[in-house]
Amino acid sequence: MSAIDELLTIMATLRDPQRGCAWDLQQSFDTIVPYTIEEAFEVADAVAARDWPEFREELGDLLLQVVFHARMAEEQGLFDFRDVVQVLNEKLVRRHPHVFGEQEVDSSIDGIKQAWEQIKADERARKGRDHASALDGVPSGLPALQQATKLQKKAAKVGFDWPDAAAVLPQVDAELAELREALAAGDMAHVEEELGDVLFTLVNLSRHLKRDPDLALRRASEKFRHRFVEMEQLAGGRGQSLAGLEEAALEALWQEAKSRLAK
Repeated sequence: MSAIDELLTIMATLRDPQRGCAWDLQQSFDTIVPYTIEEAFEVADAVAARDWPEFREELGDLLLQVVFHARMAEEQGLFDFRDVVQVLNEKLVRRHPHVFGEQEVDSSIDGIKQAWEQIKADERARKGRDHASALDGVPSGLPALQQATKLQKKAAKVGFDWPDAAAVLPQVDAELAELREALAAGDMAHVEEELGDVLFTLVNLSRHLKRDPDLALRRASEKFRHRFVEMEQLAGGRGQSLAGLEEAALEALWQEAKSRLAK
């Protein structure tokens, strides 16, 4: 038995009504989706940490999500794991005619991307899904930063975009000014709207700088985590608790932690 076959057998056993696991039997597509998303992020974390043993394990956890969904689909007579693999195989071959076919395609990265998008549009047409908008194909369930980035990239393909990062910077300032006005007015609904505009514009700036905003924010969060833990350790070594310190003392600890970690 291959490793994949063994995995499919294990999953079928876990879902067996007589001898399976009560928790696994209770799950549905809807209840498993949050775990699927979580596992994808844990894969990303392992890559960011360059923790290759953890990366291997997290890829396995992500594969489990695919197998779990496929098993539930098989139970409902929709499709099975092998159907998923077959559809993927066909799609990969179909979307790479310059590799597997005889079609001539511009071999540059931009040319390959253009051909890829055209093939996807043809696929939608064959499925009866007319291309109604340039923004089609951006899932509403994507994390907000990724969704904003994809929407902006699609809009840019039809020419709706700032020319470069320098042109985006004044827009960041303008959005911040509108946020300040909303704060001064005390209209919290408007504040939320303007805050969203600031974030959306910063994503635009990240895109023009050719930097992943999600990765940039993750790294900033990790930097904050390290500095904050260092603050806690510094305070604890002096018999103090952060919760009992005044603002000036907290700021002093923060600066000390930054200095120590920079060495």
